[in-house]
Amino acid sequence: MQEYSWFKNYPTGIPKEIDPDKYASIIDLLEKTFSRFDGRCAYECMGKTLSFHEVDMLSRQFADYLQNEAGLKKGDRISVQMPNLLQWIVAVFGALRAGLIVVNTNPLYTSREMKHQFVDSRATAIVILANFAHNLEKIIDDTNIKTIVITEIGDLLGGLKKPLVNFVVKHIKKMVPPYTLPGAIKFNDALKKGAKGNYTKHAINHNDTVFLQYTGGTTGISKGAMLTHRNVIANIEQIGAWWIPKLKEGEETIITALPMYHIFALTVNCFSMLKIGAKNVLVTNARDMPAFIKILKKNPFTVLTGVNTLFNGLLNQPEFKKIDFSKFKLAVGGGMAVQDAVAVKWKEVTKIPLAEGYGLTETAPVLCCNPIDGTERIGTIGLPVPSTEIVIMDDEGHEVPVGTPGEICAKGPQVMKGYWEKPEETGLVFYNGYFKTGDIGFIDEDGFVKIVDRKKEMINVSGFNVYPNDVENVISAHEKVLEVGAIGVSDPRSTEKVKVFIVKKDQSLTAEEIISYCKANMTPYKVPREVEFRTELPKSNVGKILRRILKEEEEGKIGQA
Repeated sequence: MQEYSWFKNYPTGIPKEIDPDKYASIIDLLEKTFSRFDGRCAYECMGKTLSFHEVDMLSRQFADYLQNEAGLKKGDRISVQMPNLLQWIVAVFGALRAGLIVVNTNPLYTSREMKHQFVDSRATAIVILANFAHNLEKIIDDTNIKTIVITEIGDLLGGLKKPLVNFVVKHIKKMVPPYTLPGAIKFNDALKKGAKGNYTKHAINHNDTVFLQYTGGTTGISKGAMLTHRNVIANIEQIGAWWIPKLKEGEETIITALPMYHIFALTVNCFSMLKIGAKNVLVTNARDMPAFIKILKKNPFTVLTGVNTLFNGLLNQPEFKKIDFSKFKLAVGGGMAVQDAVAVKWKEVTKIPLAEGYGLTETAPVLCCNPIDGTERIGTIGLPVPSTEIVIMDDEGHEVPVGTPGEICAKGPQVMKGYWEKPEETGLVFYNGYFKTGDIGFIDEDGFVKIVDRKKEMINVSGFNVYPNDVENVISAHEKVLEVGAIGVSDPRSTEKVKVFIVKKDQSLTAEEIISYCKANMTPYKVPREVEFRTELPKSNVGKILRRILKEEEEGKIGQA
């Protein structure tokens, strides 16, 4: 490894190394944190708060239910499929305490996407919001899922608010399509059944898998990154070390608008802030900007994380400028590139720098982050976090000189142990102990890392990875489609948008028909925003559609404009 001069640029007081074995497991971390901050407010959502003590008790009850009523064993997989709600916290923490492996599932997944994840992970249990249960009904018989726990949005709000919210969501807003799932149990009933006090804490090895976080990675279809207790604890410690100059235990309030099923919010917002006893304000629907800003006004916050589109969206709301930023300490952007113009405007409005970080699902996720002591460098992803090595390699696996672009490769205790039941795929992304990110970048003489190109053919829509194979597989099943190719094209609102090129089998096919078909079979962010029909698509000599050529042609159009 080359001797970069980044250590001289490390923020004052931050250690170069962390101890990934500080806690025996995430369960150990949770229990010690619950004890330390017992009466302090841990989470708030929709006006309802839970103290660390209450989270301790409720998650223990849910663990008891999973062990003794549902009969789940250590290492069984359980899917949790809901947006940011107090129930997510209780369900995930309870599952971890029961010794289960959590399969975080995007609640907006279609039944087709759910089926792939549930079948691949061999999940035997699920906690799902009622709003999405109709999709589960369609595929439940094709899975191994036997335990179904259904929650409604208002379930943990208590008092009259619980039935009122649930009534409005179901009967006024019509947000819960009808479903039939025999044998399913209500979330609150599960908690009651688990209140008997029979919970047993399992012995956990720190190399045991704790999360299956599904990602397309740098190759192929969606697969489960096996994150161990040690991986996640290491990243919690790395993030905590990076925040030493700004944050104080028991004094912070973070706004969590990013969904906690996403690896960024899972580690950064949920666990790292929990460890320092922060109050965590959960935002269930960040797309409702006026309501989101009301939450920001109501809660004097010190920390806010997000993606570029979230920050840009806030900056374009007149009411955002009226917020009191006097207690605001830290803003962190990740999941997608933070645009320079957004970072500059953010600092002008809030007086707080927008520190861009970088990581992947496979790295739990943080590898690099800009300093938060005022020495951030806009346009870069910052410096490696403690105990992390970053090198830039060429296609032959040789390290390239300073300032020369190549593939960003990483080594550290936060790097996954592999892809679930996919040893060949795992072998493709490791070289001499380094994880190959698939991103192209370089390291400057001061050790700051800059990304210069996207992962090969992957599409980044507002921080979510969209895989061309997935889009193409869905569209190719349409009876009027002969051939299809999908690429990402530049979009000022979401970094990239999906565009598809189609050769018709039936000339009556329209773009509107394709988009409608995709909406019925894909999560909204994967749905193509542009459809172009062609008589033929560029192919290699073996018949493979060349997305690279399609991409070059699109970029050529922009250059000619």
